[in-house]
Amino acid sequence: MNTTVCKSDHRHVGPIQNKAQSGKLSGGVNKEGVNFYNNLINYLLSHGIQPYVTIFHWDLPQALEDEYGGFLSPLIVDDFVDFANLCFKEFGDRVKHWITMNEPFSYSYGGYDAGLIAPGRCSAWMSFCPTGNSGTEPYVVSHNLLLSHAATVKLYKQKYQVSQKGQIGITLVCYWMVPLTESIADKEAAQRAIDFMYGWYIHPITYGDYPKSMRTLVGKRLPKFSAEQAELLIGSYDFIGLNYYTANYVYNVRSANTVNLSYSTDSLSVQTAVRNGKAIGRPTGVSAFFMYPKGFKDLLVYTKEKYKNPTIYITENGMGDYNNVSREVGVMDDDRVYFYNVHLQSLKNAIDAGVKVKGYFTWSFLDNFEWISGYMQRFGIGYVDFNDGLKRYPKKSAFWFKKFLLK
Repeated sequence: MNTTVCKSDHRHVGPIQNKAQSGKLSGGVNKEGVNFYNNLINYLLSHGIQPYVTIFHWDLPQALEDEYGGFLSPLIVDDFVDFANLCFKEFGDRVKHWITMNEPFSYSYGGYDAGLIAPGRCSAWMSFCPTGNSGTEPYVVSHNLLLSHAATVKLYKQKYQVSQKGQIGITLVCYWMVPLTESIADKEAAQRAIDFMYGWYIHPITYGDYPKSMRTLVGKRLPKFSAEQAELLIGSYDFIGLNYYTANYVYNVRSANTVNLSYSTDSLSVQTAVRNGKAIGRPTGVSAFFMYPKGFKDLLVYTKEKYKNPTIYITENGMGDYNNVSREVGVMDDDRVYFYNVHLQSLKNAIDAGVKVKGYFTWSFLDNFEWISGYMQRFGIGYVDFNDGLKRYPKKSAFWFKKFLLK
């Protein structure tokens, strides 16, 4: 969380246990860390800003990775809950919205199937990871993430919620999936793609198990929940945080890969941004992301209809620019203004359709460090000049938002 560009964001609390010793509370509490977040929270509140705090945004203490493999082990659950308990105890008198974790999909896929983010694990046949198993580890990690989430929610509701009067949820991410053709096979493939990205998490916390398509295709490699765990998972949220950026076309794969097993191929679906030579939407500075505002509404309505109409906060929505232009050019972000204009209209359409959206966050307030691209892409409505003392300048989109909010 603590970078020189954007020292803090109101949706993320970094570890405050003594990571230098053990990564556990038994190793002591980092008092300086507690003081930092107390000062930050108090400062935000003094300026009328309500913090929405994410407990885990992929910054696992290395000591726990070394000791038992981090989220590959069920031992992580108790340590996760201990850390959350400390956060509730220290900050819960002022923090009224807690998010257990951000995008468990990105952490499981990126860290254990593709090997793109820490801890950088994937199967040997992918050639660039020193160790890992893309056919099993993403599912084990997601399983332990879900159990950590459910146990944390149980703790909060039993010990803190009544006195602190807060709410707790989880933030998920999903691209909208559009069948490449009108064939039944492609329509079913698009549904499987949603199941494997979104249903992987929202299905267990709504119904107590993974989607049927995952059970069928992954088989014994997909862990099972005990009856007690399933009961703990069902309804383990007061709200769902939802991140939306883009959409893809999806087409069916006729036969399963039986040699090099991986999460990426298990769904028997392939995603592409192009159909008949034309992209699904206007391009952005992220090569894989295209503007598809219709998918925003479609995803929200889908969630309402399939997952019991939960209360939703849009915790991330935005677009990136390439970091290859001058400040004078960078602040004139007309594409971002267009992005927010059409996506907020789509959001309104979803609300009009009965989706219970209670809040919206842009991604992001300032140009920030991205997990995969670092500082090579700019998502902020505030421009950070990396070559001049990290000075900040409002972009055109910031002024657009100011005008929009004053309407």
